Amino acid sequence: MTPLTRPAPTAPALAHYPESDGQPMAENTRQFFWIVFIKENLATLFRDRDDVFVAGDLLWYPVEGRPDICRAPDTMVVFGRPKGERGSYRQWDEAGIAPQVVFEIWSPSNGFHDKLDRLHFYTQYGVQEYYAYDPEPAYNDLSGFQRVDNQLLPIPAMHGWVSPLLGIRFEPTPTTLELYRPDGRPFLSHQELEQQREQAEQQREQEHAARLQAEQRAARLAAKLRELGIDPDTIN
Repeated sequence: MTPLTRPAPTAPALAHYPESDGQPMAENTRQFFWIVFIKENLATLFRDRDDVFVAGDLLWYPVEGRPDICRAPDTMVVFGRPKGERGSYRQWDEAGIAPQVVFEIWSPSNGFHDKLDRLHFYTQYGVQEYYAYDPEPAYNDLSGFQRVDNQLLPIPAMHGWVSPLLGIRFEPTPTTLELYRPDGRPFLSHQELEQQREQAEQQREQEHAARLQAEQRAARLAAKLRELGIDPDTIN
């Protein structure tokens, strides 16, 4: 009897994980500013740590084989993963490590259900700290959530709150949000950093000019003393 020949099993089709969700990073200049502001300051804060990955508007896929399950946090911080370029964050390729901290900057189109969905997603897939800020002047609202057991629970008071993982301090004001590094220095925009650099350069130039003037005055005084037959080196 001829043995039954079974067809070789067919390998499952490889899932496709898009690197874009087709949505703009920001809907207006205010939202764009805050996304870049937070992402770049956090990247600078951890620039000397090779084991901290900071990204903005990067699609995060937490479950292999499920490209439909994804989010693109405005900013995410992952401890324990190397810096480097990525088209998306596929968690199974990242030692199974989920982003520990995420930030969302709300735009006018983010409704209640969208905000709730994001909170549920970050709760389900392991985020440890979640911060959401609405920079619209009519709201200027900051919310924070911290994982307790299996839930992201609201942080009761954000004024003066220090992130356990990032070490940064949150200081909401009546008109905006101020953020401070662990050493107390404020987060600064690129323009503010450039202004500081220019001011420091001007200060150095002024100090150099003052030293040069003092040296020239001293040289003139020494020459005058020599004309009078006095050796300036002997004057105490």
